[in-house]
Amino acid sequence: MTAIPPKPKARPERVSLFRYLRLFRRDILSAQPAKLYRAWMAEFRTPFFRSYMINDPKLIQEVLKARPDEFPKSERIGAGLRPLLGDSVFLTNGETWKRQRRIIDPAFEGGRLRDTFPGIMAAGEAAAQRLEPIADGSPQEIEALTSHAAADVIFRTLFSLPIEDKIAQQVFHEFRAYQRSQPILNLAAFIPGPRWMPRFFKSETRRTARKIRSLITQLTQDRLALIAAGTAPDDLATKIMTTPDPKTGETFTVSEMVDQVAIFFLAGHETSASALAWTLYLLARYPDWQEKVAAEVSGFDGNFSDLSKLKVTRDVFREALRLYPPVPMMVREATSRSTFRNRLIRRGAQIVLSPWHMHRHNRLWDNPDGFDPSRWDTENGKSCARDAYMPFSSGPRVCSGAGFAMIEGVVLLASVLQDFEFKTVENREPIPVAYLTVRAKNGIWLRINRR
Repeated sequence: MTAIPPKPKARPERVSLFRYLRLFRRDILSAQPAKLYRAWMAEFRTPFFRSYMINDPKLIQEVLKARPDEFPKSERIGAGLRPLLGDSVFLTNGETWKRQRRIIDPAFEGGRLRDTFPGIMAAGEAAAQRLEPIADGSPQEIEALTSHAAADVIFRTLFSLPIEDKIAQQVFHEFRAYQRSQPILNLAAFIPGPRWMPRFFKSETRRTARKIRSLITQLTQDRLALIAAGTAPDDLATKIMTTPDPKTGETFTVSEMVDQVAIFFLAGHETSASALAWTLYLLARYPDWQEKVAAEVSGFDGNFSDLSKLKVTRDVFREALRLYPPVPMMVREATSRSTFRNRLIRRGAQIVLSPWHMHRHNRLWDNPDGFDPSRWDTENGKSCARDAYMPFSSGPRVCSGAGFAMIEGVVLLASVLQDFEFKTVENREPIPVAYLTVRAKNGIWLRINRR
């Protein structure tokens, strides 16, 4: 076992465009050269457009916070996810996006997070119960288990349904199939063109997206009926579906709500499952930290007010998000000319912001590739937390559910580490790759035992 957690091997410095595109489609992480971990800015040229990766904190602040309207989400990247996500808040720009955020954001404000806590706790308790029959020390694929737990959280907090519900089960299984069939980039990411242009998705990807949207439509229509009857539970779905836009007074249509629910599953299920799996792997790899977390959570009695006492658990989760950010790269498009580090950025250029490289940048972080949850109490850690840490993006487009995700991660870790310990499996070191989120090429395998 190496001294640092697994990290993809960088590609050679110079490769042909054809090979680069092949590597990129297979895995966005290992397709990049090692110099990006120290570069402030890098330029990529293709026959169709220019792209620039920026790791300079000042430039990232400019793109995400100072001038976000001038650097909207790239339509080319969004095209690859549109069969599932439609016009969700994750893909839209401009006034459409602003209207969606005005309706969605109130559901994730501080007071509402307290309301979702019982659902998260119930999902954590259910996850611990599912570990009981397999806690015999035999190798277990952890990503499947964390996907189950994260999906349970979404169903309980969004629709007040446990994962065992029939429709919830169908959505969960279809979503796992979609995650593996949909590459992080599609041909549409490289070739400009209108929305009607053929995008060459795999037939399985299209089929699964249609199935998921059909199931979500059924859930949405059922909830609308309950709202109309005055019997709907006071959960996230009800809150979002009944919140009017403060400017227009309009609520989401069924189609719009289906789009939003789809991204809640992608953002709240896929990303959380990835983060939790990597956290458990890191704790298995570094048992001294696992014991610190286990000792801390042993006194957690499930009260919302006691979450603030789980500092070590939170710092471990933050460190896992640093090393393995679920969304490894984000792409914006320049809508006007700019100058970055004395380079002219033309209209239409793609601006790549990479949490994966930013979080491991060796000119910013101390021990950038090492696992060290104590770094958050150091001056370097505090500085980087402000300027070089963006697992949920930053600025106006920061993830609405960032606070929700942090609570979910801490609660699920506390729920399983109170009664179970995790150990690595010899000769099964996971290899990080980017599917829709940062996952392991052949899964993450751990041994689980009762404490």
